[in-house]
Amino acid sequence: MSDLLNYKCPACDGALEFDTASQKMKCPFCGMEYEMSELASKDEVLNTQAPDVAPQGDAFNWSNSGDEFTTDENGMAVYTCKFCGGEIVGDENTASTSCPFCNNPVVMSGKLSGMLKPNYVIPFKLDKKAAKNKLKEYISTKKFTPSSFKSENKLDEIKGIYVPYWLFDSQINANVQFEGTKRRTWKDNRFEYTETSYFDIFRSGNMRFENIPVDGSSKMEDELMESIEPFDFKDAVDFQTAYLAGYLADKYDVDMNAAAPRANERIKTSAEDTLRKTVSGYDSVNTKFSNIQLINGMAKYALYPVWLLNTSYKGEKYTFAMNGQTGKFIGNLPIDKGKIAGMFTGITAGVTAALFIIGKLLNLF
Repeated sequence: MSDLLNYKCPACDGALEFDTASQKMKCPFCGMEYEMSELASKDEVLNTQAPDVAPQGDAFNWSNSGDEFTTDENGMAVYTCKFCGGEIVGDENTASTSCPFCNNPVVMSGKLSGMLKPNYVIPFKLDKKAAKNKLKEYISTKKFTPSSFKSENKLDEIKGIYVPYWLFDSQINANVQFEGTKRRTWKDNRFEYTETSYFDIFRSGNMRFENIPVDGSSKMEDELMESIEPFDFKDAVDFQTAYLAGYLADKYDVDMNAAAPRANERIKTSAEDTLRKTVSGYDSVNTKFSNIQLINGMAKYALYPVWLLNTSYKGEKYTFAMNGQTGKFIGNLPIDKGKIAGMFTGITAGVTAALFIIGKLLNLF
């Protein structure tokens, strides 16, 4: 069973939470603030094993991360809150949550220790209020969203969660063969002719990729998580459980080997696009073959801040995500087909009116 970490205020014994504005631990009861360094000793239990960072092979053969963990038969775990004695139930991946009885934040340290310990964390920079305001702003700027959705939209749930990410670093050697075409057209009194010439084009180069993120949680939609990128790694700090206080957090359930193919795809696409930009003077350029070799690849494990918001409208649920560091916001919205039809009607009417005016000027009507 994992140990629970609770952060109590030394002044009033209240539960401390991480404060986005001050980037310190703050007591919501008495207002006292504490530097993160003052609570670093809480994490000594996490350092019983070396962090999960290992050199990787080349040619996209990322080596095993060494991930080993077991779950209960039903995939659930029960913890006892040290504040009120209530039972906290979480799944096998829950690493940080709050007690449903006293609402105090707790961290399941066993989910984050040894080889499960993240290397880095980007702390939340934006709070819940900022996420709510961003949702209102996002909805208000969409022209084809139903007016009733804007006025009647109900926020069912909002939660800040640290999402597990694998970060891939590597030097690469890239060799790409492109096919370029040039077209020449001419005509005589009878025909029009087109001549197409084909060219083999070769490009190669060395590149460095750092912190390529791949979502390590099966609960999160990969497209949604990639849509709120990029995260700026300059704000990353060494992992400390205190940053999780007041937020939800999961450990990864997609291990490094399962995440590597997506990193490989992103590296390959970026390398090909970079070399493609060096080719010019052709009417079209297509990739025929590419060979990407990794050199000294490494993978890191980090937690990134994300706000998730759920709303409901006419029986349908809509999910939105906001980057908790930069504020980038994304989500799907219902479409008012009447507004779209009205737009096309307006365009058609405008074109008809313009043609009528032109016709009058030319004495066609």
